[in-house]
Amino acid sequence: MVLVEVDSVVVLASSVTATSGLHTYTPDMAAAAQKLLSRMGTLGVGLAVAGVDGGQRAVIFDRFSGVKNEIVGEGTHFIIPWVQRPIHFDIRSTPRAISTITGSKDLQNVQITLRILHRPDPAKLPSIYLNIGLDYAERVLPSITNEVLKAVVAQFDAHEMITQREKVSKHVSDALCERAAQFGLLLDDISITHLGFGREFTEAVEMKQVAQQEAEKAKYLVEKAEQMKIAAITTAEGDAQAAKLLSLAFKGAGDSLIELRKIEAAEEIAERMAKAKNVAYLPSNQNTLLNLNQIQ
Repeated sequence: MVLVEVDSVVVLASSVTATSGLHTYTPDMAAAAQKLLSRMGTLGVGLAVAGVDGGQRAVIFDRFSGVKNEIVGEGTHFIIPWVQRPIHFDIRSTPRAISTITGSKDLQNVQITLRILHRPDPAKLPSIYLNIGLDYAERVLPSITNEVLKAVVAQFDAHEMITQREKVSKHVSDALCERAAQFGLLLDDISITHLGFGREFTEAVEMKQVAQQEAEKAKYLVEKAEQMKIAAITTAEGDAQAAKLLSLAFKGAGDSLIELRKIEAAEEIAERMAKAKNVAYLPSNQNTLLNLNQIQ
């Protein structure tokens, strides 16, 4: 016989009314329960207290009827000592990392690691205990994970594993959740944390990257040369147009334009020399050096 209450404490007293969920215990019911417990004590049958912590569930093993289908939730519960004992399950999500090496569609070795958040289905705890045991994660997850990874990875080439990683992850997640549900396991999250390839493939990828970078560099140099060519042509065309305009100006103005350009150049040179500190101006009809003719 098992008296079970979830998230409650059973109080046996003639003047106390305890309420739990949909059940209400009146003083008469408490007195009847107290009388029943006293009678069981007289017959030599006692009750033991079993507690289930938060985030846990328990199934009851009975020595006469075996594992009961009833699932016990958090709280304090009464069981018959020696005849019954609770078997606790942690139903909170537990992380687990599983690695495997398999082959891709193009026969490349792929080393892949999954991080799985798993927990048992509370409604299937009796079945899990009967068919698998308390170490259900160690017995089930490694085998089904390897099976699913080998089946999914074989559908993709090595480069597709990199470029379509999200698609690969979705395929693995869907297949693994479906497979784990057959054993009463719930997978809250599945993620690919590591994806590695063989040495030959890695070297080939590096060489391909180098070749692509060199091709991009050559393309840049070609484009640069093309732009320089266009710039040179544009400059030459500009010079030719300027020369043509100058020729027309000379033809129309004669030497006047040349004289104007000389004056402008002289003004520019004079302005630069005036700002220089080491330049001195002397009269044109005087010789500041020794007048050798006068000395002689």
